[in-house]
Amino acid sequence: MANSPDRQTIVWNARCLLRSARSATLATAEDGQPYAALVTPAPAPDLSLLMLLSGLSTHTKHLTLDGCCALMVMGDPDGANPQTAPRLTVTGLAEPEPDPAMKARWVARHPYAAFYADLGDFRLLRVRPTGGHFIGGFASAHRLTAAELTPDPDAVGAVLAAEESILTHVNADHADALARIAGSPGWRMAAVDVDGCDLVREDVVHRVAWSAPVADAGGVRNELVRLARV
Repeated sequence: MANSPDRQTIVWNARCLLRSARSATLATAEDGQPYAALVTPAPAPDLSLLMLLSGLSTHTKHLTLDGCCALMVMGDPDGANPQTAPRLTVTGLAEPEPDPAMKARWVARHPYAAFYADLGDFRLLRVRPTGGHFIGGFASAHRLTAAELTPDPDAVGAVLAAEESILTHVNADHADALARIAGSPGWRMAAVDVDGCDLVREDVVHRVAWSAPVADAGGVRNELVRLARV
């Protein structure tokens, strides 16, 4: 029997799955009645989840009354059995997010949505995880704490402070490296964080995970060099 993954690997796999998700099932409730809806989250640098929602939607009305919610993201199954798909359910509290930079980050993850992102009835919400339940595959279930799902704040701040210069430099001077990393030309880097980066070509987003969390811009550089050499 293969050895079970250690706790660090389990947490890393869960974080990578959450970072890569472009859609999720959002669970809300009103007067004790559960409700589920498809949403398109984007991860903030600290791995809280950003959602741009219409004020006309049922789930937004629920969250206005009670921000308590859960989101489930899924990966691909290993074969025909859907139960082999990795998935993560995150619980948290949805709150308004007024920062324009976070809205731009959401649009960078969902470029096809740029044309409606500024419509008056849409607003950005942020869900900070309070816990998680990660299914790594069939018969592989793990409870995760909020601390495990939250990257080191100092590292988050260091990478975020350097993000603009990283994006400018990589996109201007290293298109060849991005092509090697993505496997084809025409990609640009749209976002970078402690766990990886997002590459975009037109409306397609390709998530690239680091080998492990990084602590600063130097760690980002080292990971990009490693990936470009693979």
